[in-house]
Amino acid sequence: MQPDSGPGVGPSPREAAAFLLERIHQGNGYAHSRKRRFGRSASLTKVATLVLSAASTVILGLQNLNAWAGLALACMALVTLLGAVEPFFNWRSRWVLMEEAQYRFRRLADELEYLLATTAADDLTFDQLGEFFGRYQAIWDDLSRTWLEHRREPSASSNA
Repeated sequence: MQPDSGPGVGPSPREAAAFLLERIHQGNGYAHSRKRRFGRSASLTKVATLVLSAASTVILGLQNLNAWAGLALACMALVTLLGAVEPFFNWRSRWVLMEEAQYRFRRLADELEYLLATTAADDLTFDQLGEFFGRYQAIWDDLSRTWLEHRREPSASSNA
């Protein structure tokens, strides 16, 4: 935001609101992109684990074929590896965390847009915008705090 003109002249409340609204939309976009990525990763890990477990079980049922038994053993090793990797990255909890953040950003944007639509330009105050900015910061604070709590846990599988 650039001042209108001259020293000491800052943006109007409408300009500040537009700036804040853009920041809220950027936060929502961030949460949306991460939510999609984490959701795909969580789903892929679960599907891969299921397919490998099922394949190894079926293949072990055909024990008289050495090549099949070797393949089953490899599948079980990969299932074990995925079972260890998934809790470390904790895709599902991260996915849900971004879903919540995106909901909160959308809600905040809706409320700010409603305030802008129902308040005359001269009646909009920086105090009103300060409340919205505080809530915007609280969303980021909660997101960061929760993220750190998940990463500090020795086994993130209890959050999934």
